[in-house]
Amino acid sequence: MRQIFFDTETTGLNPESGDRVVDIGCVEMLNRQLTGRHLHFYLNPERDMPEEAFRVHGLSEEFLADKPKFAEVVDELLDFLKGAELVIHNAAFDVGFINAELKRCGRPLLHEVVSSVLDTLLMARDMFPGKANSLDALCRRLEVDNSNRELHGAVKDAELLAEVYIRLTRGQDSLVIDEAGSGNGGQGGEQEMEAVDFALFNLPVLVPTAEELQAHEAVLADLDKASGGKCLWKPAEASAA
Repeated sequence: MRQIFFDTETTGLNPESGDRVVDIGCVEMLNRQLTGRHLHFYLNPERDMPEEAFRVHGLSEEFLADKPKFAEVVDELLDFLKGAELVIHNAAFDVGFINAELKRCGRPLLHEVVSSVLDTLLMARDMFPGKANSLDALCRRLEVDNSNRELHGAVKDAELLAEVYIRLTRGQDSLVIDEAGSGNGGQGGEQEMEAVDFALFNLPVLVPTAEELQAHEAVLADLDKASGGKCLWKPAEASAA
C-alpha cells in the first residue's frame, strides 16, 4: 500500500473567506516502510499574512513573495498524490484548503485523485476518548520526539505524523511486526507463513493435583453462586465426563 502523510500551513482558518495555502508537505510510505521520498512546497499566497497565522508557522509575506503560486506546482503535486492513501491529522481542514486551491485552477478535487483519505484525529479520538489528541499530545503519549517543533511546518509535521501513525496502528493489520529486511529485502508487503503440523509434536498433558482440583471446584462454586446458578462450566464438565 502506498500512503502519503500530508500536511499544510495556511494564512488562516477559512478557505471560503480567502485564506490560502502557504506550505505543503508530503512524506511517502510504501507497505509501512518510509521510502525517503518527500515533496515540499512553500507557496506565494497572493495576499497578506495575518499576524495570528505568522505566529503559528513563522512564514512571512517577504519570505513567500518569490515562492511559486499553487497553480505553478499543482501538476507535480497531483502526480505525487495520485492513487495513494492520504493520511492527515484533522483531514477536513487540509482537504478543504487543497480542494479550494484545486477549484481555482480548474483541477479535479482530491477524492478524484487519491484512493482514500485517513484522518488520524478521528482514529485517535476513538482510541483515546476524552483525552487531548492534537499532534503534539499524541507525540507525548506515544513517545515520538517532537522537541524541535517550535513552529508548525508542513514537512516536519508530516514526518511526525508518520511516526505517530506507525505507533497507533502497530499490530492492527497483522500479528507479524513489519521489520526492515524481513524475508523480502526490507520492502514490506505480504509475508507468507509456513503451516505447522502440530501432530508432529509430542505435547505433554499436565494432570492437576488434588489441591488444584479442589481450588478449581471452589472457583466454579463461587461463579455458580454469583450468577444465580447459571455457571456454564459445571454442565459442560458433566457432559464431557
